[in-house]
Amino acid sequence: MTTHSDPVERTAQDRRPELDAMRALVVVGLVFFHASLVFDSRDDFYVKNAETTDITFIIAALCVIWAMPLLFLIAGLGSWHSLRRRGPGGFSVERLLRLGVPLVFATATMMPVPQWLRLRADPAYHESYLEFLPKFYSVRLDLSDFPFILSGRYFETGHLWFVVLLLTFSLVLAALARWLPLDRVRDRLAGISRPRGVLLLLGLPIAVICALVGLEEAFGGWSRWAYLVFFLYGFVFVTDRGFRAAMRRDRVIAAVAGVVLMGAGVPGFIVAGDMPDANAFTDLTPLAVGVRTLYGLAGWCWVVAILGFLDRPRSPSAQVEERPPRRVYAYLAPAVLPLYILHQPIVVTVAYFVVGWRAPILVEYLVIVALSLVLTVAVYDVLVRRTRITRFLFGMRPPTAR
Repeated sequence: MTTHSDPVERTAQDRRPELDAMRALVVVGLVFFHASLVFDSRDDFYVKNAETTDITFIIAALCVIWAMPLLFLIAGLGSWHSLRRRGPGGFSVERLLRLGVPLVFATATMMPVPQWLRLRADPAYHESYLEFLPKFYSVRLDLSDFPFILSGRYFETGHLWFVVLLLTFSLVLAALARWLPLDRVRDRLAGISRPRGVLLLLGLPIAVICALVGLEEAFGGWSRWAYLVFFLYGFVFVTDRGFRAAMRRDRVIAAVAGVVLMGAGVPGFIVAGDMPDANAFTDLTPLAVGVRTLYGLAGWCWVVAILGFLDRPRSPSAQVEERPPRRVYAYLAPAVLPLYILHQPIVVTVAYFVVGWRAPILVEYLVIVALSLVLTVAVYDVLVRRTRITRFLFGMRPPTAR
């Protein structure tokens, strides 16, 4: 993959600060989302409050429909630029360092904590953390759940499934880039978005996967293979100017379609899930297949609408003479992956101590969110971003010289 445009001009034109802001917003929003699962009557979270509610299901549905798909799509866009800049070999090395290292480090050091606290919620369980660790690390090789190749009674990658999938998708993409002319593939596919509304038909492959393969609750309510489609769409389409223009043009249609499809699908999920011995995520009954189809289409429509409304093209001169980033943005942009890695163990730990208060749900929820946000940012700021070794372990680049 090669490019012949001027590097400075290309960087200015390709920069999408609004997408970096959305990445940060989604990761911060995950603190609110995972804290709500403590009180959700349907979800089997690590720590559960004695009093639960069904309201969190509706709120969660409004988030999962677009949040993680958007992260994968933005990751695909970033992979396009990284592959062009580094080539397949350099891209693979960069992904292994930026994703593989923090994946191994966090799995070994942080992921035992939520599992241990889940067990500690049982008054009859008295093992110390050090006694539990050997059980967590007792694993075997199992290829049946690829790319999650390690399996054990207590072992899990937890919320790091996102990093596992993203690393896998990236390495597969790097291998394909050695054999396929990806520039030409993208150019040939770019024209698909020209007719008005046709852009929304790209949701059909996602809908088919959701309908026939099913959804995976452990992966943010989506199939891992649906995430692959979002990732590839970000890689192939979102850097194309014509495709971006089509998203801006069709944003209202996409937003209306997303709301309608979601409005029709959520009640169906509730009905299908409440049937005896039913699982709306995997059943092949007409109702379950139908609501998953609506879900897949709605997710794509929401992503198109969000990207279309956020995209504000600027003149070439304004792009080249871009203002320095604001302080908050400059702080959060490199912090997204470390904050993602840190947030869930912290939320679970805070929730473990808060749920025993027997306070109203709203009070406990707000306390968990507030403490988790403060602790996550504090741990990142004090223990992660200030030294080269910790930055490396969390997938961050070395600090730039001032």
